This record gives sequence, C-alpha cells and structure tokens, in this order.
Amino acid sequence: VDVDAQWGGKYEFLLSCIGYCVGLGNVWRFPYLCYRNGGGVFLIPYFIMLFVTGVPLFLMELSLGQYGAAGPITVWKCCPLLKGIGIGMLCVSTLVCLYYNVIIAWTFYYLGSSFQSPLPWSCDAVANAALCGNSTGGNSVLYNVCMFVLFYSERVLGVVHSEGLHDPGPVRWPLALCLLAAWIIIFLCMLKGIRSSGKVVYVTATFPYFVLIVLIIRGATLEGSLQGVAFYLTPDWSRLSNVWNDAASQIFYSLGIGVGGLLSMASYNKFDNNVIRDTIIITTGNCTTSFFAGFAIFSILGHMAWRKGVPVGKVADTGPGLAFVAYPEALALLPGSMFWSILFFLMLFMLGIDTLFGNMEGITTAVLDEFPHLRRNTLQKSLFLAALCFCFYLFGLLLVTDGGIYWFTLIDSFSTSFGLIIITLFMCIGISFFYGINQFCQDILDMICHCPPWCGKVLLYFKACWVFFTPFLLLFILTYIFIEMYNTSLHYGSYVYPRWGKAIGVCIGATCCLQILIWAIVAICKETGTLRDVSITIMYFCHCGRTALVTPDSHECSSNRLSLPVHQLQMTPCRKGYDFLLVLFFFFFCFSAFPESNTTSEFLESEQLEQLRESTGACGA
Repeated sequence: VDVDAQWGGKYEFLLSCIGYCVGLGNVWRFPYLCYRNGGGVFLIPYFIMLFVTGVPLFLMELSLGQYGAAGPITVWKCCPLLKGIGIGMLCVSTLVCLYYNVIIAWTFYYLGSSFQSPLPWSCDAVANAALCGNSTGGNSVLYNVCMFVLFYSERVLGVVHSEGLHDPGPVRWPLALCLLAAWIIIFLCMLKGIRSSGKVVYVTATFPYFVLIVLIIRGATLEGSLQGVAFYLTPDWSRLSNVWNDAASQIFYSLGIGVGGLLSMASYNKFDNNVIRDTIIITTGNCTTSFFAGFAIFSILGHMAWRKGVPVGKVADTGPGLAFVAYPEALALLPGSMFWSILFFLMLFMLGIDTLFGNMEGITTAVLDEFPHLRRNTLQKSLFLAALCFCFYLFGLLLVTDGGIYWFTLIDSFSTSFGLIIITLFMCIGISFFYGINQFCQDILDMICHCPPWCGKVLLYFKACWVFFTPFLLLFILTYIFIEMYNTSLHYGSYVYPRWGKAIGVCIGATCCLQILIWAIVAICKETGTLRDVSITIMYFCHCGRTALVTPDSHECSSNRLSLPVHQLQMTPCRKGYDFLLVLFFFFFCFSAFPESNTTSEFLESEQLEQLRESTGACGA
C-alpha cells in the first residue's frame, strides 16, 4: 500500500467501515428475521453470535490489514501457504459486486419513478385505474397483487416473461441504463481511491441515519404503528432453539466479514491506530442500526395492516419483497407519498453504494498491491478502475434481463454461503495456529501506542475466541449449511431451480474456497527438495514472514508498547517434523494445531530463502 495514500482522518475510516457494514440487509433482512424468529428472543442468539464470532473475526480482519498495510492477497506474505485465502476473498468480492449493483439499479429505477405524481405503482396512476377499479367490496387482495407485485415483477424485472434460468430473455434497457449510471457513480466516487470515497462517505454514511430517524418519527404518529412494533418485538420463547443459524448468517451478512473489504480499508490506517476501539464502535453502530431500523419498518407496516384490517404478518416480507413491494405500498398510503418515497429510495441507494465502496476497495487494493506499477501511474490506475467497472457492467447485463432475477438469486444464494464460511474459518485457523496467536496479539498491542491496561485483558478474551470458540462455531454453521443445502431446494417464488442450476451455484461457492487448496499446492510446488524439507521451509516462513509497516510513528511508540501477559512457546527443531504431519492433517480435515514461536519483527524477502534454509539446517544439526 502506498504510504502516502492514507485516510484523511479517523472519521473517514470509521464512516467508511460503518457505511460498508450498514447496508441493505440492515433494513430489509434483520427486522424480518427478528419478527420471524420470535421477536425479542432473536436478540439473544444474535448478540451471542456477535460477541463470539462477529466481533473477534472483525477485529482479526482489521488488525491483519492495518498491521500488514496490504490488501487481501499481499498481506498473506506472512504465510505464503495461505495465500489462497486472499484469492478466495477476491473471488467473493467479485461475485458480490456483480450482483449488488443490480440492487442499486433497481433502487435507481424506483427513485426516478418516485418523482412522478402520482406514484406509478399507486391506484392514482392513470395506467392503473382499470385494475384498481375492479377492486370492489373492500377486497385488498387484487389491489395488492395488481398494483405493487405486478409493478415490481412485470414493469421492473420483467420476470413474468421468462420461464427460468434457461430463458433469460432480452435485456431490459431501462434497468440497463440504471445499472450503467450506478457504475459511473461508483467509478467517479472511487476515482482517487480512498481520498475521494473517504470524502463521499461523510454524506452517504450519515444521510441514511437521518432518514431512519425521520421515518421512525413519522411512523410513531400513524394509527396502528404500535401494533407493528409489538409484532416486531414480542418474544416467542418457543423459537429460541431454532434461530441460531439465522443469527449467525445475519452477523456475517451485515458485518461483511471474510470478503476483504475490511482488510483493505484497514490497510490505509496509520500504524498506531487503535483497532480495538474502532472494532467496538463499528460493530456496535452496525447492530444498533439494525435494531432501530426495525422500528422504522414495522411502524409503517403496522399502519398499512391497520388500514387494510389484516394482521401485520400478512404485509411483512424480507429482502427485495420488503424494499420494492411491501414498503412502497405502505408509503403510497401516506399523505405526501411522493416525498416519502423519494426519501426512502434515496436512503437505499446510499446504503447500497457505501457497501459497494468497501467491496470494490477490496478488489482494487488486492490487484494494485500485486501490480504496484498501476498504483504509481495515476492514468493507468484510472484506466484499470474504468475497465473493472465496465467489465462488471457487461457481466451484470445478464442480471437485468427478463430472467435475470433467477440468476441474481442463484449468485446471491451461493456467493456468500459455504464458501465464505470456509474462507473465514481458514483465516481464523491460519492466523491462530500457523502465524501464531500470541504473536498476533502482540502485534495488535504493538500497533496501539497508548494502550490502556484493559486492552491486554480484552485480548485474552479474543484469543480464547480465535483459538477455540470461533472455529468450532464456524464448523457448526458450515455443517448446518451443508445439511440445509442437501435437504432443501432453491426457489424463487413458485419457480424451483433445476438440479443443474443448483449445481452451478455449488460450483460458484466451491470456486471461492478451493482457491485455498490450489494456492497452497502452488506454494509447495515452488519450493525444491523433499516434501518434508518443503513443509519445514514454508511453515518457517509462516512464523518469520511479517509485513510490518515500519513508520516513524511506530518507532515513537516503542517505549509505550505493552507486552502480552501470556507465555510464548519456543519452537524447537525436533518439533518441526511432527508439525509437518499436522499440516497434512489440516488440509485434509480442516483443523490442526501448530505450536507457536517468537518471530522476528522484519519481513524476510524472497531472496533470503537460501539463508533461511541454511539456518534451518544449522538448527537441525
């Protein structure tokens, strides 16, 4: 990472991370999961998963990026055997960027349509007069289906003209233009990297909070809002044993762990930034936003249910169904519906591009670190970003066809499924057992210049999570995902995906996580000698190869650094042969325990490999 390319201030980094984490899922997924899984009862497993998996992994990724001052791929020079983790993160980021901007294109379409008076999905629109005129006798079913579902399914998506995956149909050019506009905005905002996007987030990361507060206040004044909020929070203790997977998936979905965005943004921090403080602020802000977004959503849905005379559960939905069907319908019932619709979709648009900033930063940082000449040349860097956005646009055209929603659902379901969990699991195990958990904790303390005494004590808790609790919970989640994948079929509405479609989805997820194995084999094949000698050399690199960012600030802080209050083991030569067997066990069974060692504080360049081998041979003698 270019040392000169750092955040303009700590607030730019905090707002960028909050904007990256606080995305569309906080508004359209968390409130629905909360009411579906027993209201307030859902918060119990949610916060347990947050503190046992979410916060520790969040801190690990931020610390790895800040200490290494490198992107998702280059940072693994500290352990070349695990370079595939960074490649896997890059694959996941690519898939997420591919489909996530399509959601922003939908939002753009609705935002533009909201400037029409009356709203084109309301009964006041001339085109809908005939349909609304047939809704007699107070029957709201026809009103529901014809006005809002059909507007979304036919006029926006065009899915009614497609039969499935095999029939994508023509491109819907209004959506294609919205997608193009979205990518142009992303390109302009990221043209100068964090120096430009860091300024944009002052608006895009704060405006959604303003809108949420306004919607909560407006919802509180509506009749039936209390019933909606009660429906959102009323506990159902019988659901407590069945909600753990939803809680875990929501943590991963909202915090953006394992995608590389957090790691890349942290790589532009100053070396002595308090990463523990930032982790607490960002994760707390993210979860608080998710909780309070439920009040904005369900207060207005409660009013709509009261107007229709139906239970709140009949109008509640999740995902795009909430954002583009249920909530627009509720807003259409309010006085000044055009204003509220513009406000809501502008909020969704800003939530979307903030998240995409982080994902795109993960991709660009990874590539620019591997090809430094692109970073040094401003024109080449701009052309690379333009080419990247244009390629994403071309591939995204498949998702804005008549049958694009089927491909969108397929990529969405598998890109951040088991592959992401496996990548995160290997990251946790790789840092804890290959690099060394004690050394990693000491690295964190080295970065925090004026660290209060409680930092060392807090790190003991995180160490316990990284070594034991988090890996086992990730294995549990992974097992549950595989069982659910085997026993359930993928569907969109009434369309059930064929086996070949589901197989494509599995291949998408497997492509991401298989990078770990592929690049581990590449690292082994690059070395010479017997398999035992190669394993010793590579594993020695895992303990000695550190990408510490040496800055004047870090030297100034040396006198104030704390030492980790734990004993560090010394790796002896006789243990290395035994550890080789553990490495093989790790690759075949996804778990191993590698003893730690005191490591050097300087990064060993590739030309020092011969010296390393000589020192290894002398040690063995």
